[in-house]
Amino acid sequence: MEWIIPLVVVLFVFVLIAQKLNSGASSQSEGDHRYRRRQTLFTAAERSFLGVLDSIIDPQQHRIFGMVRVADLIEPEPSRNRSQWQKAFNRIQSKHFDFVICKADDLTPVCAIELDDASHKQSKRQQRDEMLEAICKQVGMPLVRVPAKRGYQKAEVENLILAALGDVDRKEILPAESESNSEIELGAATR
Repeated sequence: MEWIIPLVVVLFVFVLIAQKLNSGASSQSEGDHRYRRRQTLFTAAERSFLGVLDSIIDPQQHRIFGMVRVADLIEPEPSRNRSQWQKAFNRIQSKHFDFVICKADDLTPVCAIELDDASHKQSKRQQRDEMLEAICKQVGMPLVRVPAKRGYQKAEVENLILAALGDVDRKEILPAESESNSEIELGAATR
């Protein structure tokens, strides 16, 4: 009987030590992770394309935003089934559009733009692209798909945007005096 009290004390000390080690390990893994700042927001191709968009979009009428989360523009319809709503939200929450054109006065989204580089040829990425196209079509938001390349003809980009917007008047989106024949090379936007 005399050995029960020391055994209980030893077990108690053991449990305390185990809890302290466990809490120390979890706080270390959560709080001590190091971060670093990314060098740029956009890739060189995205910066170049932004330069083209800046040159053709009338800043008095529209603004361009980059790296916009899909979930900041589109959300699942309200549902009584919270699990179903969460599943739909999870499909879009970590995805983003490369660029979004919004009306300057109230920031209403006009269209989303995806710059398709080589990664869009991967099977998983193609599934993501198909899902976003279907969702954008469902909510009535034009999605412009632009192949990534070294240089862009302004007229080509204008035509892609206008084709996606359909019956929207050209003057509403693009400035009246647009030099459609000039080409902007990769990196020109960063000079």
